Amino acid sequence: MRKFVSSDSTPAVFLLLWLSAEPLRQFSPWSVLWTTPCILLASILITWGAESAQFFVAQGFALAILAWMQTLPEFAVEAVLAWKQQTALLLANLTGALRLLTGLGWPMIYLTAATVHRRRTGRPLRRIQLDPHHSVEVIALLLPLGYAFFIWWKASLHVADACVLILFYLAYLFLLTKLPPEEHEAIEDLEAVPRYIVQASRWKRIAAISACFVAGGVLIYFTAEPFLGSLVALAGAIGLPSFVVIQWLAPVISEFPEFASTFYFARQTGNASVALMNITSSNINQWTLLFAMLPIVFSLSRGTVSAIPFDAEQESELLLTIAQSLVALLFLANMSFCWWEALTMFVLFGLQFAIPAGERNSISYAFLAWAALQILMMITRRRPPQAIAKFIETWREHVGRNRSPEAHTAAEDLPQS
Repeated sequence: MRKFVSSDSTPAVFLLLWLSAEPLRQFSPWSVLWTTPCILLASILITWGAESAQFFVAQGFALAILAWMQTLPEFAVEAVLAWKQQTALLLANLTGALRLLTGLGWPMIYLTAATVHRRRTGRPLRRIQLDPHHSVEVIALLLPLGYAFFIWWKASLHVADACVLILFYLAYLFLLTKLPPEEHEAIEDLEAVPRYIVQASRWKRIAAISACFVAGGVLIYFTAEPFLGSLVALAGAIGLPSFVVIQWLAPVISEFPEFASTFYFARQTGNASVALMNITSSNINQWTLLFAMLPIVFSLSRGTVSAIPFDAEQESELLLTIAQSLVALLFLANMSFCWWEALTMFVLFGLQFAIPAGERNSISYAFLAWAALQILMMITRRRPPQAIAKFIETWREHVGRNRSPEAHTAAEDLPQS
């Protein structure tokens, strides 16, 4: 199965709006020992339900909704922070998740695919080649990233920005509907539990899928706030800023099932590009829907339309995240992902932990300098990047293929020169 959209879901908002807009409650650091397994279990249950249900629903929007459900915990974390008006922590989980997906996820996908390829063929894997249809994901990441620069420049996030980002996402969905339906993942490729569910009788299957979604949602509802509170308490106990702990520990836990599913694809022959696009789609969703959710929930909790201001630390973290995502996007502009690009992403990702937070802008400037060099090289070649060419080719092919019979008849009746 090609997972167009592997990101996050507005159902988390409706689950969490029942929480009162009081300050985040205090919990013991030891609470992390039970809240973390609960969040992880919820992620796994929802993933099992979504992977099973994909065989019995239509493609397009239905598949997108199912995919959002897979990473409901990450939306839950951000929704709690926005509803509790924890403005100092709002960008922590978002920026951490985006940098983990790109800076660590992409290189690990390449490493996994290269290791499997060498074992099977005895030859090194020089690059992961993308399918022409993957140009949609590459191009769809461009506009949200450009708008994110504007948000960083004005140092605030408003409901009006949310409207623009949601429009970007709707445009992305529209592009997906123009592509031909993708074949479902083979049943034998599923893990044991979803495979058992898919092969069960109709009523058992419906009951099992429903139970996965309900149980996962209930777990998230009751543990999202205790999970965040325990992370804040843990940060205080070990002497680390709360921003850092929520930025890195929470995304590792909430994204774990998605990472496991993605690396499962990376181990399969010919599916490394699918794994890479799975992460790219996650980036698109987080730069649009997840980013857009913050000012909406924040305004609802305050009872009035409100902007979320950024402090200096948030501006710095956002700039670094944008710069890293921009370099990643430009690496995919040639519709492939090479070994040295994977190594570059991993090295620059690791450097941020070796440099003090106050000097982290130097990494952002390194990313931006690299991006400027890539753009300059594209301009001097005097031909559009392959991603743009493949996108135009894919668009023309499938718009023509989707024309109505009347359009074809009218075209055939035109005089031939």
